[in-house]
Amino acid sequence: MLTWRATIPVSCGALLVVVLRSPWLVLATVLATALLIAFDLAVAGTLRELTLARDGDSQVRLGETATVGLTVTNTGVRRVRALLRDAWVPSAGASPYSHRFDLDPDEQARLVTTLTPTRRGDRPAVRVSIRSYGPLGLAYRQTTVRRSTAITPQWTLRVLPRFSSRRFLPEKVARLRVLDGVTVTRGRGQGTEFDTLREYVVGDDVRSIDWRASARRSDVVVRTWRPERDRRVLCVVDTGRTSAARVGAEPRLDAAIDAALLLGALANRAGDRVDLLAVDTAVRAAVDSGSSRTLLTRLVGALAPLHPALVETDFGLVVGEILRRERKRALVVLFTALEPGALGEGLLPVLSQLTSRHKVLVAAVHDGTLGDLAAGRGDAEAVYAAAAAMRTIAERERIRSALTRNGVAVVDAPVELFASKVADAYLELKAAGRL
Repeated sequence: MLTWRATIPVSCGALLVVVLRSPWLVLATVLATALLIAFDLAVAGTLRELTLARDGDSQVRLGETATVGLTVTNTGVRRVRALLRDAWVPSAGASPYSHRFDLDPDEQARLVTTLTPTRRGDRPAVRVSIRSYGPLGLAYRQTTVRRSTAITPQWTLRVLPRFSSRRFLPEKVARLRVLDGVTVTRGRGQGTEFDTLREYVVGDDVRSIDWRASARRSDVVVRTWRPERDRRVLCVVDTGRTSAARVGAEPRLDAAIDAALLLGALANRAGDRVDLLAVDTAVRAAVDSGSSRTLLTRLVGALAPLHPALVETDFGLVVGEILRRERKRALVVLFTALEPGALGEGLLPVLSQLTSRHKVLVAAVHDGTLGDLAAGRGDAEAVYAAAAAMRTIAERERIRSALTRNGVAVVDAPVELFASKVADAYLELKAAGRL
């Protein structure tokens, strides 16, 4: 293949023809250029004797930057002057676009690519293409597509969820400590399991006085309580078509993942056992409770590659999987959307099977702009938009009322408060002893 430099001698010959009016100069220039190109191509480094290897980061959190190195080794006997393009999928955010290197025999160079992913999930390297230039820069050799695919070292960067709701975790853990009795509070501490007896102090709830123990000690003592421990929490993430809808700046599935991570981290701190399911028409991910130290890592690893599936969620399958996996009573947190088609026709018919054995919490995120649209009255277009928004809100309230009548707790919050509201609902249920 030729480079732009090969056109320079031909252009000079054409200029001489115009000035000196000699066609022989054109022929001589063309022949000389062809010889130079042939020489340049002949002495260009051989691409078959280049070996490639990768190293670097294998995972990164969304919004952060990773680096992946590509080591090129020249095992041949010729010097290689080359331009290399390390191509990744567009959402990997690879930079720079290409690398230049100049290697003598038995030398190697490490080319670093910076990746700033824009999407969660697995971001693979696609293909490494190399051009080997001659010393004059007039011609080059380039790897074919098949050869490029064969020599490309496989590498996949796993982009983990952003987990922006972790900023709420210290505040939720502080509330948990209050419930657990670590922080001293006035009155009877909330909880359902008896902890210890202590002397009565002014401000304690008289309902917590243990009269029999007081009679034995000849002093007034009160019972202290702590929240239930070792309960089961099952997070069920709906990955069906409703999870693909964008709520604010991100898909509904990403908001659900963020809230599930916060709930899992909080429940783990509380001493509860946390499981996870991601389901639409099949089980896409499953995490069973194990070591509390590795729980968050396992949750993040299972949720990272999830993507919405453009299918209607099979809630019969969802309920069947829950009943099969959770034999004992558990808190089932279902991350889905309050839509008539999804819940009214899918979940409500089989809901009684679930609520008879477990406590169910439906967590749904909505777009905060619906309220603004419903209040619009500026022109005809705004009125129609307001009518559509009000209808959507009314349908959501109807589904919420139907779920509440069936004994289901519902969290319906805007995306910026969604994870926090779900964690608050868990703490309230735990404080009331309803897990």
